[in-house]
Formats: sequence, structure tokens, C-alpha cells
Amino acid sequence: MKAGVRIGIDENGLGARLGPMLVTAVLAEVDEGGARLLSRKLPKKLRADLDDSKRLVAHGNIALGEAWARVIAGGADSHPAELLTRLLAEDRSALTRHCPGHVEQQCWGVAGEAFGADEALLTRIRGHHRLLAERGVRLQLAKAHVLCSDRLNRLKAAGTNRFVADLHAMEGLFLSLRAGREAMVSAVCGKVGGIAEYGRFFGPLAGRLHTVLEEGRARSAYYFPTLGEIAFVRDADAADPLVMLASLVGKYLRELLMARVSRFYPEKLSEPDPPSGYHDPVSNRFVDATALIRKRRRVPDTCFQRFLDPQIDSAVSSEA
Repeated sequence: MKAGVRIGIDENGLGARLGPMLVTAVLAEVDEGGARLLSRKLPKKLRADLDDSKRLVAHGNIALGEAWARVIAGGADSHPAELLTRLLAEDRSALTRHCPGHVEQQCWGVAGEAFGADEALLTRIRGHHRLLAERGVRLQLAKAHVLCSDRLNRLKAAGTNRFVADLHAMEGLFLSLRAGREAMVSAVCGKVGGIAEYGRFFGPLAGRLHTVLEEGRARSAYYFPTLGEIAFVRDADAADPLVMLASLVGKYLRELLMARVSRFYPEKLSEPDPPSGYHDPVSNRFVDATALIRKRRRVPDTCFQRFLDPQIDSAVSSEA
């Protein structure tokens, strides 16, 4: 692993029924010592708060992801909506271009929203942030693409499934974070489905001169002479620290946005916990319980839930 500019990219919500899919990137400037740190097992104290997101956070328990998001983003945001605005890869106006006015609050209503990470957790994460910087990994920023249900449905209707939408969002983040930097960039992304030959499906990177470094089930990597290297690695969220961070931040943002969907329907079926949006009993009951409410409010079904995609949904239905 070389020194330079490193990016970790991962998705959250690919196999969900409700709520958005998030594709999140974390960028760091890494010196030789930092490159060694990232290539080895992280120190024990750091691993307690930086590991596979599936081990550290879960539906309804995403304070750790929030803390990392706030520390990486910097600033002094007083509300989650402020933090989200700074983390978005696109302006809200672009994200709401196709939203019916009477439905926009389903995804953008902020009433009742508040931070959940306490000061002790934030202090601990700030300590990890300083340790990484001292060891040569200077976390610079995080950015996230939000693909809502309506956007995913429109893409599917045009022939682009969620796997390809995920890939194109990863490419877009790679290019946008690379822009304006003199140094070459090395990006590691979570594997997208069972794809091995990514060049066949490139969108933003299509047509750019590149060399295939390797292509296989576990890893596919490509070198672009004017950009750097991008690799798609199986289980990267359990092995690459920057991908781990991207997954933790993305999981927090997805939970934040899914909670807005839930709050938009106060008449929803009473449950001890809000729906996760995945293919689980609570989420399925939420869909059924809100059917008449959505009809009365004229909420287009395409804005509420995704078109069925049996191949994708069955492949990732266990994602949390």
C-alpha cells in the first residue's frame, strides 16, 4: 500500500425495500507510516470503534456512526440537518428535483430530529481521529450520494438496476473527490454484486483510458493514467479502515433519512421500534399500515418503496 491520497467507498441500503441507498466516500491523506498502519491490523482501542459496521452499529443504535460523521466533517453543527447538508455530494435542490411538493417532507422533514452521540463518545472518537493523524492518516472529508426510492425506480425503469446505480455512484465520488488534486488517488470500494469485469458497466468512467490490473471474484482493479487506481474488493468493509469509515458514516445517514420516512406517518402501526426499511416483518407491517394514509395523501408509490428486483433483493436481503 502506497502513500498518497486514499479513498474508501461503500454502500448502505442496496437491498432495502424503503428509504434511500447511500454511497459514501471517506478521503484521507496518507504518508508512508499511515500506509503501513492501514495495511495492518489496527490497534485494539481503535478497533473497538473502527471495524466492520455490521459488528459495531445496528438499526436503532447508530451513535457511533454519527460520532465519526461529526468528527470527520469537523465544524460545530447544532442539528443533524446541518451535518447532512455538508456531507451531501449533491445539493438538495438536485436531490428534490423530481419530488412532488406535497411529499417532499417525507424525506426532508426535520421535526423531532436531534443528535444522539454523547460527549463521552465524541471525545473518544476525536482521540481516534488525532491518533490516526499522528500515525500518518489525516482524514480530510466524507461525502455521500443519496439515491432515494423514486430515483432508483426511475433508473430501473430506464434499464439501470441497483447494482449498476451503486457502481456509477462510486465512480462519481471517485471523480469528484479526485478533482483538483495533483497527487494520484487510490480508491478502494466494496464489491458491487458479483461483478468481475467492471469496465463493461462503467458509467462516469466509461471511455477513459485505463489498464486492467486484475479482475476476479475477490478483487477487480483498474489504473487510470490521469486519475489513479480504483479497486473493488470483496468484504472491503471488514478489511479496509477507510471503507469501514465510509460504511459507518453511510449507515448513520441512511438511518437518519429512514427515520424521516417513519415520522412522516404518525398514524403508522404502533411498534416498539421504527421500521428499518429492509425486508423484515416490522417494515412489511409499516408498508401495509400506511397504505390508506399514503392513498389519502396522494403519495406516489414510487416515492415510497422500490420496485421489486428479486435477483438483488434475494441476494442482499440479510443486510442490516
